Amino acid sequence: MTQFERLIKIMGQLRAPDGCPWDKKQTHETLKPYLIEESYEVLDAIDSGDDTELTDELGDVLLQVVFHAQLASETGRFTVDDVARAISDKLERRHPHVFGDVQADDAATVVKNWEAIKAQEKENKGSKPSSHLNGVARHLPALLRAEKIQKKAARVGFDWDKLEDVTAKAREEVAEFADTLESSETLTRVEEELGDLLFSLVNVARFVGVCPEEALTKTNQKFISRFEYIEEKLAEQGLTPDEATLEQMDGFWEEAKGLLSSGDS
Repeated sequence: MTQFERLIKIMGQLRAPDGCPWDKKQTHETLKPYLIEESYEVLDAIDSGDDTELTDELGDVLLQVVFHAQLASETGRFTVDDVARAISDKLERRHPHVFGDVQADDAATVVKNWEAIKAQEKENKGSKPSSHLNGVARHLPALLRAEKIQKKAARVGFDWDKLEDVTAKAREEVAEFADTLESSETLTRVEEELGDLLFSLVNVARFVGVCPEEALTKTNQKFISRFEYIEEKLAEQGLTPDEATLEQMDGFWEEAKGLLSSGDS
């Protein structure tokens, strides 16, 4: 028995009538949060550089796949073999430059061919022509989803020509957002302008090859590290942030910037 077969067997036992009460009550819907959570924990493990942790977290993601397949198999919809077959068939079909006689010498050509094959697959299924933006998951984090939407639009030529134009648009959105705040507009209007501003900044990030989701993630961690430094320094004085003045916290913040950051910001 392979380890994968062992995992499938364990999952079946957990779902059996005399199995685990918690596992038996789960559905595709109740498992949704866990799939998202486990995926993000894989990202944390990658950032940590710890192979043992990464192995463990990838196992948790694999469990989610096997769990969903087990649920479906119990009602005769599909099995984990069907899942594996579907992705194997897709990989071979969408890599004709590896498994066929199509030429693709760079990544850009591979992506272009992938999208064309994907569109042909939908046509073969009898699906009506759909938007080029279909397929961008609704549950992605907003920054990441914005980036994927922009990339899909860019693949069909709907994109800026120069970085200067992209940054000019971002500056325009900053000005419009500031004007909205100063004119006492409704919260709905403020939200709309803020969304436009964020979308324009994602465009700038995409143009220079920076992942906006990753950039904000790193800034979040930088803020946490600096704030923890403030807490540590205040604790040395017998204080908590609630008891300290803003001036005291700002002073320690500046210290943290010099000690903990690779750059000034």
